[in-house]
Amino acid sequence: MSTAEPSTPAQTASELAATPLADSFEEVFAWPIAADRPTLAPKSSTEDRNAHQKEPSAYPGGFKRRIAHLDMDAFYASVELLRYPQLKGLPVVIGGGKKSLVQQLHGVDPSSWDAQTPLNAFPQLKNYAGRGVITTATYAARRFGVGSAMGLMKAAQLCPEAYLLPVDFDQYRHYSKQFKEILLDICPVMQNTGVDEVYLDFTHVPGGQREDGLSLAKLIQRSIFQGTGLTCSIGVAPNKLLAKMASEFNKPNGISIVLEADLESKIWPLACQKVNGIGPKASEKLNAMGIKTIGDLAQQALEVLMSAFGQKYGAWLYAVARGQDDRELETHSAPVSMSRETTFERNLLAALDKKELGEIFTRLCEQVSADLQRKHVMGKTVGVKIKFDNFKTVTRDQTLAFPVDQALDIRHVASQCLKRIDLGRRFRLLGVRVSSLEPKRPQEHAKSAPLPQPVQGSLLAGS
Repeated sequence: MSTAEPSTPAQTASELAATPLADSFEEVFAWPIAADRPTLAPKSSTEDRNAHQKEPSAYPGGFKRRIAHLDMDAFYASVELLRYPQLKGLPVVIGGGKKSLVQQLHGVDPSSWDAQTPLNAFPQLKNYAGRGVITTATYAARRFGVGSAMGLMKAAQLCPEAYLLPVDFDQYRHYSKQFKEILLDICPVMQNTGVDEVYLDFTHVPGGQREDGLSLAKLIQRSIFQGTGLTCSIGVAPNKLLAKMASEFNKPNGISIVLEADLESKIWPLACQKVNGIGPKASEKLNAMGIKTIGDLAQQALEVLMSAFGQKYGAWLYAVARGQDDRELETHSAPVSMSRETTFERNLLAALDKKELGEIFTRLCEQVSADLQRKHVMGKTVGVKIKFDNFKTVTRDQTLAFPVDQALDIRHVASQCLKRIDLGRRFRLLGVRVSSLEPKRPQEHAKSAPLPQPVQGSLLAGS
């Protein structure tokens, strides 16, 4: 891969046959349904992507469009290292539930840790026994193949000496707010895309054109480090597509500049999956067509891509292979989805664990409903997520003719989605998601009042 410049430094047969699968669906996921059930709409296409037209290289007045993508380096882990500098340079992972971690610590309270705590007071992965997953890891741990969303038990096999710290979202939110306030003082046009990353528009910011944005990127890096003690990586390019790719070139604490003229040398040698929006399935299909790199993709005719991937997604692939992306920064973005999921303490089987699964499923639907109502939004697409004991993840969703935000409706549609998944083997995770969100109209507020309490008892009782 090209480096960008410039830069700075098993269940039994008897278990499976215990209850017919169809019966298990009805027993586990049955729930009283409102008289007016949500009306199902035709399933939407998974290839409904917007094709992007080529953007102008310069704004009026000679200003070149300069978009930056800023990504904090191993953000959660870096925040923890500010508190525990004795762990710097060592493999550290963040994750695991608080309950399992307390068991690990044999009664030691993590709140007693400080910068002078000896290393032997921190738990290590070699002693871990639980079902937690990694939220993030330091670069020293990543060198062993440890990464985000990996099970801690698997990580313990790869790097048993790694230290394990619990997640502290309050602390991460604090630092996230802090570094973004610093950014807004320098560059007021910002798109917030997560707790640890943003897009910035350098185009009309003083210094944003100097050295194609390198000078301003250096100032931002320096200001964030001085204000928080944290480092970040920045990619600067003519658009969001290329800027996000560029921010990965020189991590950690690097800056990468990509110009329109750099497309062939810096972007085309990369694997297609490096493009945000080309997922595993599309990448697999491209590989089957002999298209492995972005350069290979750029050699394909528009008609070929549209025939293979559909009109909209094919046109989008054709455009991004040429570095084209006209999206503006969304400075006031609304949530695009609401989801809740949980990893079980043990693998569950639908045929045997009906009551427990029913309670968990209901709770997730209630939590998503509460999240939607709190944000005053509703969604037309309801989906479920299952992760089996072999770590294979399956999702199903269904689009409705009108938006919903009530737990009763969400659970009805989600149960229909579950019936499209073979639950004949144990699974370790269950999730519920509502997407295609839209603001709740004033007349819908009265119909979508907060759920009465206690919710779970009344729902399970069939009232």
